Amino acid sequence: MRRCFPIAASVTAAAAAALLVSPLLATPKPVPARTVAADAAPSPDRWAAPGPHGVTVTKERVTTFYFPSDIGSSARRFPVVIWGNGTGAVPSNYHGLLRLWASHGFIVAAANTRYANSGNQMRAGLDRLAALDRTDGSPFEGRVDLARVGAAGHSQGGAGAINASADQRVDTTVPIQPGPLASASSLHGPALYLAGEKDTIVAPARVRTFYNASGHVPAIYTELAAATHFTPAGNGGGFRGITTAWWRFHLAGDEQARGVFFGDGCGICSGSPWLHAARNSKALQIPGPNA
Repeated sequence: MRRCFPIAASVTAAAAAALLVSPLLATPKPVPARTVAADAAPSPDRWAAPGPHGVTVTKERVTTFYFPSDIGSSARRFPVVIWGNGTGAVPSNYHGLLRLWASHGFIVAAANTRYANSGNQMRAGLDRLAALDRTDGSPFEGRVDLARVGAAGHSQGGAGAINASADQRVDTTVPIQPGPLASASSLHGPALYLAGEKDTIVAPARVRTFYNASGHVPAIYTELAAATHFTPAGNGGGFRGITTAWWRFHLAGDEQARGVFFGDGCGICSGSPWLHAARNSKALQIPGPNA
C-alpha cells in the first residue's frame, strides 16, 4: 500500500497547511423511509461483497465518477457519496472501495485532488452532478438523488469530508482516520467515525476527539482491529462492509443494515474486529431492528 502514499509522514504535514472551512449548522434532515424487512444485529461483512450493479468509471478534470452501469435504464434516482483522498493520493488509490459503493447503487463523486482538506473539491463534484442531472444526454440526466448525499474520505480527506459537510446538501458523514483540521460543528447529520487500532499517523484517540465533539448529531465511533493508516487504500480492507452498510441504511433506506449500528447488541457492539464501539445519546435514540 505504501506506493499509494509516497511519503506517509506527509499526511500530517500537509494537513497542517490546509485551510479550515467555517462551520455551519442546520436542522438534521429526517432519516429516509425504510424499504426492507429488518434483521437483528447483522455483521457489516454482509455488505463487503460487490452489489448487484455493474460499475462505470468516468474521469473529468475535477471529479472522477463511479456509478451503476445500468443508471440510464433505471426509472429511479441514485443517492450520492462525495469522496476525499488522503494526502498525496488520487481516486484510483481507492479504486476497489469506490467501485464497491457504486455496485451497491450509489453515484460516487471522487475529488481529483491530492489535498482534500478544505472539502471544496468534494463539493465541486456535487455541484457538477447537480448540473449533469439537468443536462440532456448526460448519463446522469434525471438520475441523481440530491436529497440523499453522504460525504466520506480518508486521512486528510476524512477531515475534508467533515468540512464538506458544512454544505446543507450533505446528509451524513463517514470520516475514516480523519486528519486534524476540521470542526465537528460543521456536521448537521449522522456521523460514523472510523479509526484503525494500529494507526500511528492518526491515532484512534484523535478520531475519538471528533466523536466527543459531535454531541449535536447522532454519532458513532469504532476502530478496526489491527488496521494501520493504509488499510483503507485499494479495496478498503476491513472498512468495506461497515461503510457500505452505513450508506445503505442512511441513504438507501435498507432496513437490513439498521442493526449493524443501532439497537441492543448491534452488529459492531460485540467486539473484534470492531473495538471500543461507542454511540452518543442521539445515536442511542435511533431504534434498532423490530423496535
